[in-house]
Amino acid sequence: MNDLLKKKCVPCEGGVVPFDISEIHKYQKKIDGWNIIKNKKNVFFLEKNFKFKNFLDSQNFAVNVGKISEEEGHHPDINFGWGYVKINITTHAIEGLSENDFILAAKIDQITNV
Repeated sequence: MNDLLKKKCVPCEGGVVPFDISEIHKYQKKIDGWNIIKNKKNVFFLEKNFKFKNFLDSQNFAVNVGKISEEEGHHPDINFGWGYVKINITTHAIEGLSENDFILAAKIDQITNV
């Protein structure tokens, strides 16, 4: 994961081929506990559920994820409530996964260890 933490997300306007399943699995080994999900449109994304002891901890984590996302210019879908945060990450412009998604996942995991 350390190599991903040193990288910065690069803007993606499309025109880039999303990772194929073998590339996805290669990068998945660099992050911890993120599931690879395919939606109804066959678009891959990363998903992870985080547990917390109360609403305020969940909210604070979601806010911190938002801050990292703004710094990286790459924005996940965040769903949170009492004791949980669920994050989905994909590169919408290419309808699939790119290195940016794994960089963001690694950086999100980093704040759970702080």
